[in-house]
Amino acid sequence: MATLVHPKRALSTMPLKSSAPLGAALAYLGIEKAVPLFHGSQGCTAFAMVHLVRHFKEAVPLQTTAMNEVSTILGGADQIEEAIENLRKKADPKFIGIASTALTETRGEDVPGELKEILNRRTDFAGTRVVYASTPDFDGALQDGWAKAVEAIIDALLPHQHERDTDLRQVNLLTGSHLTPADVEELSRLVRFFGLTPVILPDISTSLDGHVSDDWSGASLGGTPVEDIARIGRSAYTLAIGNQMERAARLIEDRALVPYRVFPTVTGLKPTDAFVRTLMALSGVQDPPLAIKRDRARLMDAALDAHFHIGDVKVAIGADPDLMFSLSHALTSLGAKIVTAVTTSQHSSVFDHMPCDEVILGDLGDLERSARANAADIVLTHSHGRHVSAALDKPLMRVGFPIFDRIGAQDVCRVGYRGSRAFYYEIANIMQAQHHRAQPQDFGAAPIPEEFEHVPHATRH
Repeated sequence: MATLVHPKRALSTMPLKSSAPLGAALAYLGIEKAVPLFHGSQGCTAFAMVHLVRHFKEAVPLQTTAMNEVSTILGGADQIEEAIENLRKKADPKFIGIASTALTETRGEDVPGELKEILNRRTDFAGTRVVYASTPDFDGALQDGWAKAVEAIIDALLPHQHERDTDLRQVNLLTGSHLTPADVEELSRLVRFFGLTPVILPDISTSLDGHVSDDWSGASLGGTPVEDIARIGRSAYTLAIGNQMERAARLIEDRALVPYRVFPTVTGLKPTDAFVRTLMALSGVQDPPLAIKRDRARLMDAALDAHFHIGDVKVAIGADPDLMFSLSHALTSLGAKIVTAVTTSQHSSVFDHMPCDEVILGDLGDLERSARANAADIVLTHSHGRHVSAALDKPLMRVGFPIFDRIGAQDVCRVGYRGSRAFYYEIANIMQAQHHRAQPQDFGAAPIPEEFEHVPHATRH
């Protein structure tokens, strides 16, 4: 169990976290033909847009209500209505996801009430589903905004059910913000291997996976179809990946009586085994497919090969709570030591199970100071951590969001048997690349025998 430490200082020198509205926008992009809409100023949206475009190297349909000085004082209901009307004309979305910002949250607008009045009055908006999530910038981080957006989607689009009409071959797969499109694709692959059909929410594996579309669209290309969200209530079970998805899974259970299980991590041998055993129980399969057995055997071999290079390595990690826990757990299972852990949000229960003594709720400045004090061997964080890596002269493994100085971030997979194997190889290869030049003090200075004390240096052999 780790203690959550909040350093007391006047400012953040090197920010680590991304905002909650940005996390909500990411979740909304996992819905088919969706447009995320920030209820705030143009600057709030522009900043998030830069992060998304640089990370995914794709055009992102992120829009804003463009609040100004007058609307900030008098209220932004008119801006919301005008934004929905314009988006319907230009992009024809099936889904519009609204995320609040610090500007509107500080003013204290009753956006849910105003939105309900607008949708009741404007019957011409009936063809587009509009969902609102409260995601102030000043509370939580990216994964909190993602979680709130998913909960808002379920709350708005999943009807209450008093009787179960169960499809025993269908399961819900709730994906956390710490998963890449390749991660989601791999988890979906595992589910389908057992003859089950996953309803993935949100599904960024088809919308943000980096593909060239046949035509241009002002909305997301791919994602969970809106009509599939209503089918969530018919699923036999809900698989929630990441502790951030627990409230969403519980909401589905309350609405549709669908039982659930939360998997804090699916990286590493034991967590993936737990996931596969659950799929076996749900599908009634007594013996896993040969491909799954093969992948498991290869992961075991990879762990045997990699543990020589990972064991006793001192790791400094800075990430959102679920990603931090997932990677830390996988590394310590091979003997690594988490000497520094810095996270972005206090709204998580993973700290009780972190394999270290303390977790710092801070920024990259805290990561650098703690990593230096604890003699870390490697740094795991996003692209902004390159400054920490340079200052410490230690290698950087890029994880999380944003990753803007490398391409292919959407294709990195670190879940399941195959993704865990790739993760172990990546860490082991980084450590192998660090050449160690032995110094005399490494072995202790041996005393010079007396008979050689007065022999000139050049003649000593």
